[in-house]
Amino acid sequence: MSNEKAAREQQYVGSIGLMAPLDQPKPPPAPAPDETWHFGRHLNADEEGQEGYVPVYDGTAWVYYGIGHREVQRPVLMSDGFNMGPSSLDELYHGFERGEYPLISQLRERGRDAVIFGYGERSASILDNAGYVIEAITRLIDERKGKAPLVVGGFSMGGLVTRYALARMETQKMDHQTELYFSYDSPHRGAWVPIGLQAFAHYIKRGNPANSALSDQINSPASRELMWRHIETVDGTPGQDKARTEFLAALERVDNWPRRPRTIGVANGTGNGRGTGIAPGAEAFRATGVLFPGTTIYTQSEGEDAVVAQLKATFGKNETITTDGFPEIDGAPGGTLATFGIAANTLNKILPGSAVAPVPEICFVPSVSAVAIRDVDTTALLHTDINDLPPSESELDAFRCASQNEEHTKITEELCTWLLAELDRL
Repeated sequence: MSNEKAAREQQYVGSIGLMAPLDQPKPPPAPAPDETWHFGRHLNADEEGQEGYVPVYDGTAWVYYGIGHREVQRPVLMSDGFNMGPSSLDELYHGFERGEYPLISQLRERGRDAVIFGYGERSASILDNAGYVIEAITRLIDERKGKAPLVVGGFSMGGLVTRYALARMETQKMDHQTELYFSYDSPHRGAWVPIGLQAFAHYIKRGNPANSALSDQINSPASRELMWRHIETVDGTPGQDKARTEFLAALERVDNWPRRPRTIGVANGTGNGRGTGIAPGAEAFRATGVLFPGTTIYTQSEGEDAVVAQLKATFGKNETITTDGFPEIDGAPGGTLATFGIAANTLNKILPGSAVAPVPEICFVPSVSAVAIRDVDTTALLHTDINDLPPSESELDAFRCASQNEEHTKITEELCTWLLAELDRL
C-alpha cells in the first residue's frame, strides 16, 4: 500500500469506542413507553422536524407502568451508565429485556413501574447528571399514586450517579422517599481501562486531531471521575485524575452513601477470588497492517517501569508507555469488557488484517469494586476471596457476586432474581 493510501486510511479510525464501537448497529425499536418525562435543556431543538428526529434533553425518564397500572404507583428508577452521547431507549430496553433475562417484564409482572433513566450526554460529570436524577425522583414522588416507597439505582456508572443523587438529597434535607438503592456492576472503588489503550487513543489523536473520538471519550468528565487510573496524553504520567479526586471529595461531603435506604449491589465478577486467567505482560493487542505497524499493547504487569505499550505509526514518533507500581488488574475477578477486541475489530472493518487481539476481554469493574469491599490498589486486594469475608466489611448492606466472570452489566437470571427477591422484601 502506498504512503498516500495509508494516510487516507488513518483518517478513519475515530469510530473506536471504549464501551462498544461508536458506530455499532442500532437495536430493534423499544415499545412506546406509557409516559416520557424530560428534564433540563432541550439539546437538539434545532433538529426538530427532520427525518428520524428523537428529542434529546439533559435527562429523560421513559416510564413503563406495571401490569394493571394506569399511572405510576411503585416506581423502580434504573439509570443508564457511561458512554458517549445521549442515552438510547432502544439500546437500553434491548439490553434490559431481550437478553438472557427479561428484567423489564419481570418488574412489571410484579406490579413495579419500570422507569428507565437516560442522559443527554452520558460522558458528562457524574455530579452534573445526578441533578437530573434528583429532578426525576422529585417528579416520581409528585406523580405517584399512593405512598409506596421508591427503588432507585443504576447500572455501571448509573449506580454512582444515583448513589450520589440520593446522598445529596439527604444532605440537603430533601425527602427522596426511597427504601432501596441498588447498583449493578458499578465501580464504587473505580473502573479499569488499560493505560496502554488510553495512551494509544491519545496517540491516534496526536497523529490526526480529527481522529479524536476515543481520546475524547477517555478524557471526558465522567471517564476521569470513574477510572481508577488515567492518562491524559501520550506523554502524560498515569495516576489518579484530578477529576476523580474531586468526585471522591464530593462523595465525602454527602457522607459517601445514602443512609436512609437499604443499599444493595451485584457484581458480574466472581466472589471467590478467581480471575480470568489472563497473564500479566501478555500481548493483548497488535497492529498488523499499515496504519500503526508494530504497535503492541500488553496486559498490565506489576513493578516499576512495566512496559504496557509500544506505539508506532507510519507517520509519527514511536512511543513506549510504562507504569509504576500497578497491580495485575487485567486478569482480576470482575465484570469484563472486550476492550482490545473492540479496538481490533474496528480497525479491521476499516482495513482487513489491520489488527489482532490475542486478549480481547479484560477486567473492567473488579468484583471488590462492584461490591465496595476492597480497594483495587494491589493484586492481592483484587483477588480477595469475598465469599470468605464477613458481609459487614462491604459498604453495601447486602450484595451478590456472579458464579463466573462475565460481561460487564450482563443481565443474567442469577443476578436479577437475587435483585428481585430483595425488591419483594419491601
